[in-house]
Amino acid sequence: MLNTRNLSCVPFVLAVALAAPAAKGQDQQTPSASDIADGMRLYEQKGACQACHGWAGDGHKSDSQMPDGANLRETKLNRAGLVTTIKCGRLNSQMPAFDKFAYSDGRCYGKKQADLKAYPIRMPDPAATLQPREIDLIVDFLMAKVVGKGPMDHAKCVDFWGSEADACKEFSK
Repeated sequence: MLNTRNLSCVPFVLAVALAAPAAKGQDQQTPSASDIADGMRLYEQKGACQACHGWAGDGHKSDSQMPDGANLRETKLNRAGLVTTIKCGRLNSQMPAFDKFAYSDGRCYGKKQADLKAYPIRMPDPAATLQPREIDLIVDFLMAKVVGKGPMDHAKCVDFWGSEADACKEFSK
């Protein structure tokens, strides 16, 4: 027999259940200035991303020995796409996987280490592996300072570095 005493809460429970997936799918809250600074530091130092993508993320790399990186200022990837690409690398390319266990258990593209041997281009080892929080911080930095910001100019350079930097002298005011 149906207990009708508890039916009054059904609309509330149903509303909460239906709203939960939408809330989970929303973007994170706006990162703090310190999170963006931490992400920039990780981009430059631990991840050594500028070696391939350039200090401005525009593909003008700082190390001629490194592969050409994508122009992140023009990428069409959203936040989730950037996280996946950093975590898993790009198959059949020179973009390394920064997740230490990326291909140990199929978490990246459903592939394991043995599957990668089928690709003619091998992913290099990353400069360092990154924790999930570190990847999030790098993506916070990229979304705030690089992605969709267009070509670098003097004003963007000053905004990027937070003040006039030597790198900004190459751009006319």
